[in-house]
Amino acid sequence: MSSEAEQVDDGRRHFLVVATTVTGLAGVGLTAVPFLASWKPSARAQALGAPVEADVSKLEPGAIVKVNWRGQAIYIVHRTPEMIATLTSAEVLGSLRDPDSEEVDPGSLKPLQPAYAKNPTRSLKPEYLVLVGVCSHLGCAPLNRFQPKDPELGASWPGGFYCPCHGSKFDLAGRVFKDVPAPTNLKVPPYRFVNDTVVQIGADAEVA
Repeated sequence: MSSEAEQVDDGRRHFLVVATTVTGLAGVGLTAVPFLASWKPSARAQALGAPVEADVSKLEPGAIVKVNWRGQAIYIVHRTPEMIATLTSAEVLGSLRDPDSEEVDPGSLKPLQPAYAKNPTRSLKPEYLVLVGVCSHLGCAPLNRFQPKDPELGASWPGGFYCPCHGSKFDLAGRVFKDVPAPTNLKVPPYRFVNDTVVQIGADAEVA
């Protein structure tokens, strides 16, 4: 066989080896993708209630982030010390319909809120508020109006949430004010902290 022919054969062998290797790796990759994807809840599983996680490590004090769980908007607020201080002021407490989150379901008589919502901050950690962003009146999405004395809401406004549909107002713990259409506080979903900065919505925390 001529030297030129040997070079051609060597070239073909090299091409076949490379092609076979690439094809094999592609097959492994295609097999691995669905396997790795199975580690995370699918969109359908999330819609059915699978827990979702939110990293709040970069959420600035005074800011809000919204995530989706079971087709609902979940509000996570990083409250400042000043925001937390308003929650126990006599003026605010005297204006709330259910300041201690004691309301129960009329049918089952079960509490409407988890145990960790029955404190002044309605949260596991005072600095982080986690709420279902659905007004308890007719299901509109409340707006965050965190600035005290908001021009539209008046000089007595301490900061909180305002529903633009029918004017319901909630404080910075999601507690409903008196004399508004909404009958109950904004709901606190089941949630827990996986670590200091990751919130898992859809899984109840173990509270002693």
